[in-house]
Amino acid sequence: MAAQETTVQTNTSRWKKFLREVKAELKKVTWPGKQELISFTGIVFVTVAVVAALIWVIDTSFTQLLKAIIK
Repeated sequence: MAAQETTVQTNTSRWKKFLREVKAELKKVTWPGKQELISFTGIVFVTVAVVAALIWVIDTSFTQLLKAIIK
């Protein structure tokens, strides 16, 4: 039973150390400003839309090609 308590304490202390280190690392992060965040979000949306359209075009092309081959 004592071994289990030691393991639990060790795991708890490891988690506490991990969370302290995470907090310290997050303080070092340079967070984007409001304008940067809006700009980056727009870039992500446009990129996702372009990639989705590209995948749709390729999928449609392959579908038509396979239909032509099967007939």
